[in-house]
Amino acid sequence: MKVLTEDRPQPTPAAPPSAPRRMWALVRNSWRGLVSMRTALVLLFLLALGAIPGALLPQRSLNVSKVNDYIGRHSFLGPIFNKVGLFEVFASPWFAAIYVLLFVSLVGCIIPRLFDHLRALRSQPVATPHNLSRLPHYQRTEIDADVEATAELVQQRLKRWRTIRRSGSSSEGTTTEITISAERGYLREAGNLVFHLSLVGLLIGIAAGKLFGYEGQVIMIADGGGGSSFCNTSTAAYDSFRAGLSEDGTGLEPFCVRVNSFEANYLDSGEANAFQAKIDYQYGASLASNTWQPYNLKVNDPLRVGGERVYLLGHGYAPEFTVTFPNGETRTDTVQFKPADPTTLLSEGALRFDPPAGMYPNVEDRRRNQIAIEGLFAPTANLSGTLLGSSFPGMRDPAVAVDIYRGDSGLDSGKPSSIFSLDPQLAASGRLVKQKRVNLKPGESVTLSDGTKVQFGQVKQWVSLQTAHDPGQVYVLVFAVTMTLGLLVSLLVKRRRLWVRLDSGPDEDGGDSRRTVVQFGGLARTDQAGWGEEFATLTTELLAPPESDSPELKDGRNAH
Repeated sequence: MKVLTEDRPQPTPAAPPSAPRRMWALVRNSWRGLVSMRTALVLLFLLALGAIPGALLPQRSLNVSKVNDYIGRHSFLGPIFNKVGLFEVFASPWFAAIYVLLFVSLVGCIIPRLFDHLRALRSQPVATPHNLSRLPHYQRTEIDADVEATAELVQQRLKRWRTIRRSGSSSEGTTTEITISAERGYLREAGNLVFHLSLVGLLIGIAAGKLFGYEGQVIMIADGGGGSSFCNTSTAAYDSFRAGLSEDGTGLEPFCVRVNSFEANYLDSGEANAFQAKIDYQYGASLASNTWQPYNLKVNDPLRVGGERVYLLGHGYAPEFTVTFPNGETRTDTVQFKPADPTTLLSEGALRFDPPAGMYPNVEDRRRNQIAIEGLFAPTANLSGTLLGSSFPGMRDPAVAVDIYRGDSGLDSGKPSSIFSLDPQLAASGRLVKQKRVNLKPGESVTLSDGTKVQFGQVKQWVSLQTAHDPGQVYVLVFAVTMTLGLLVSLLVKRRRLWVRLDSGPDEDGGDSRRTVVQFGGLARTDQAGWGEEFATLTTELLAPPESDSPELKDGRNAH
């Protein structure tokens, strides 16, 4: 027997998608993953995690010397941290990438949710489900009342809810049926949206401050006789200046500040209780008329002029030294010393003096006869033998312990040098030769072998001021407040739905009756503790006799 077979065409395999379609699918899926709430939370966590090194490690934008010191003390970890940008976290490319991705992810999450919420506000509450007994919260009762009257009563007592009433016949078509759909808690999603929109605004405000803001620091000596002054007209007026990415320092708000005096109060333990600087400033009309206005500058109480803020950051001491050269000419200088111990304000510093031109006509001879002083200052001297320490930060018994050098101090070498210490290479190479090591109190002096006299004079105080301009600061504050309020609303408000079905039914004898069967169904959009108790209380109050109504009941008590 022969079996006849029919030649059937084989299905053609689907052609692989083209390269543009594959690329589009990759872009689409990547975008969907980026704008998901899970990705936004991960990026927010990474942003917080990335900011930790910025708080724990010294940052180059704030203190370069501390960064260099950290790298020197940690020979293994220091270079690694420096290579990955942990000493300039907030200016690093990886932190900026997280910041931008978080911003894009939040915007991509918020916009669709905003439109969904607007549609939900305009839409009617959903229809009553056919089988209310399947809902998490259900109750059935019968009352001796008309269906219409009962529906009117229930709807009146739900007037703080969004309700819609629908009428029809029961499933058997023999009785009248009225359903009421009620919803409440739309503010929950609104608070959530306000929180996320405020977070985006907060990011924009911080970014604006980094782009268009700047910070400058200057050290000023308060000598009690008019004080030293500076004017915010050029970046050259500052000891250090950090401009924003879009700020070049040419459009600074003009104002001037001078420091008259500084006062510090200390506890017996040496801890600073309060300190303040009495300053004068010029701004606007007073700057044009060259008149000064007084101000008492305190910590966390900055001077505000225009869009600028002037902060009091720190303070210290500036000893005065006078060098009298063998020909009788003198040189006097007052230089701030850097606190080495913040508890006792034991400070370190260095000074350099160039001899008079008439003593050494030859430039090389003048360079070889420069005087350099390096040492410690103690506001309250505590001597252990000849070793000087400080026992209190207040200036009760000032003294200095100094090394005096003669030679080339690098004063006119053209190379940058620290104002707080001498270059150790100069002494090691023999270009600086130590002449004396001595402890001095104000008014005391020491004479070198060639007749040069070094005298320790009075002690002045210096203050460190910071000028800050941040155009996004007000917006950051506003968005931080609205973000907190939105978060509170989203946590406190409950999203709930309530359905009521009212059917007319026969009495026990099967005759006509005004008896009504009432079914309640409740559903919480989120898991909220207490909704079961609220549901039970609410269903009882909705069917309470009209004569027992109270103002709270009529307003929908316990239905927040």
